[in-house]
Amino acid sequence: MSNWRILAVDDEPINLEIIAEALAEEDCRVDRVTDGEQAWHLLSSASAYDLVILDRMMPHLDGLTLLKRLKLDPRFRRLPVIMQTAAVSPEQVQEGIEAGAYYYLTKPYEPRVLLAIVRAALSELGKHVRATQAELSLAALGFAMRGEFRFRDLDQARALATLLSRLCPDPDAAVLGLNELMINAIEHGNLGISYDEKLRLRFDNTWDAEILRRLQAPEWRDRFVTVAFERADNDIKFIVEDQGAGFDASNYLDFDPARACDPNGRGIAMARRMSFSDLDYPGKGNIAVAQVKLRP
Repeated sequence: MSNWRILAVDDEPINLEIIAEALAEEDCRVDRVTDGEQAWHLLSSASAYDLVILDRMMPHLDGLTLLKRLKLDPRFRRLPVIMQTAAVSPEQVQEGIEAGAYYYLTKPYEPRVLLAIVRAALSELGKHVRATQAELSLAALGFAMRGEFRFRDLDQARALATLLSRLCPDPDAAVLGLNELMINAIEHGNLGISYDEKLRLRFDNTWDAEILRRLQAPEWRDRFVTVAFERADNDIKFIVEDQGAGFDASNYLDFDPARACDPNGRGIAMARRMSFSDLDYPGKGNIAVAQVKLRP
């Protein structure tokens, strides 16, 4: 992490101290507040934050209400929010994730878990910003009824996701889902990294290095992903196909509270709920078919 600004919100000062200590060795600034209203004021002012660590249960303005307020504001739609709480029932976990929490941490947790999740969130945020800055300017794409692209690495995937999202009525929502499908096609499809492997690599902070190694290794370096789109009067369909062995997507299409505290594993469910009107993995699971409604 490099020069990131993090806002930690918790009505218990000891919890804020734990967060600050967990992130003490990282190159980031952690501001601490004990009230949801104060947090909203800071976020709404000129101060720009890259990530929020938010306690769910607080007096005055509770964390869940603040999270919903943030996600309704276009300024904060892409702001990653890590919700931490002692409310651990499956219904409470799902409620927090559906409200827009990037990750959900149940108290008490180990500092290394928080650190891994913060690193993962900020890594994805940084890569998305770079992809947006590198977006191709293809005005003619807006008139195309269908098209197909090939890509190999994560930077290409993010640039294409940003470009293709411009075909949708809500590009901010679409780009999140397209990013998820296209990056999954590389990481878990072409490169064959399992859920448990990604979890371990995230905790070890070696995820990016392993992706780079596999992209250069002889057994994977010639693989590519295809993304195509087909536009009709009322919707647009995106088809993402990788060259991997496929997987059973049924366990990932809906939120699983058992995975809520992992730094990976919820992206497909979030894409299905927030980005697309329909999402399916037909056949052996190496093809994702997503639809976006163009009209109400």
